[in-house]
Amino acid sequence: MAGCLHVRSTSPRNIRWRIFWAIIEPRSDSPHVTASRYQMTTRLSQRLPFLSGILCLIVLGGCVHSPPSDPWDPIEPVNRAVYKFNDTADRYVLQPVARGYDKVTPDRVQTSVGNFFDNLGEPVNIANSALQLKWGSFNTSLGRLMINTTAGVGGLFDVASAVGVAEVDEDLGQTLGYWGLGQGPYLVLPFFGPSSGRDLTGRVGDQFLHPTTYVDDDYDYVVWSLRALRIIDYRAGLLGFEETLNQQFDPYAFMRGYYLENRLKAVYDGNVPPERLYQDAGADDEDAG
Repeated sequence: MAGCLHVRSTSPRNIRWRIFWAIIEPRSDSPHVTASRYQMTTRLSQRLPFLSGILCLIVLGGCVHSPPSDPWDPIEPVNRAVYKFNDTADRYVLQPVARGYDKVTPDRVQTSVGNFFDNLGEPVNIANSALQLKWGSFNTSLGRLMINTTAGVGGLFDVASAVGVAEVDEDLGQTLGYWGLGQGPYLVLPFFGPSSGRDLTGRVGDQFLHPTTYVDDDYDYVVWSLRALRIIDYRAGLLGFEETLNQQFDPYAFMRGYYLENRLKAVYDGNVPPERLYQDAGADDEDAG
């Protein structure tokens, strides 16, 4: 059905997909599934109800709607309403805070803040590089983590890039695409912005790979403070993009196209096969049926 997540049985990537699940699916009788790991997973699941709820309701909602005029966006009216909500919240809350942060924070400090959060995210890059069997990217990300955590003073300085070890961005959404999972419907999430069925699943899964997830509950205030700083710093970095967005006839459609194109390129490392340009966006209705 158009807009629903699917895996093509005849695609070569379907073979990869089955191998992927065979690798990562835990055995219930495995001696490695300890009580402490169970408790850690339970605590994590309690922190993800919001994203998990969106995943179930919106993705399934996209499957039961009538075929849309734009196969990339089966729940466009809902997405546009959420986009408007996000835009209003951004305009009156996040944007003023980001402008204030940008005004009072020196560029070098902002750079160090960004470096710190990039370094915290390296375990996500490392794990997903391995899951995609990209051992070059795996070694690069592992090397960056070691260099920047030590010589870069906990990641505040990007020493790795200075010596020629450039950052490699990998996430679970890309991993799922690598193993053949279709992109699914385009989604606009409250507060989080553009996503897709596949990327929303990846967002949830990546939380298992991020080190802040496993910080003791007694230090939750530190985690939430870091997340707030990350959001503000990230938003400040987008201030220059506002003019381009505001010049568009339909900012929503522009953002949708921009997001889907960049995510498709990310899955294929910039080398998108022509026959996949529409398939991963959910436009191949016949194959999806």
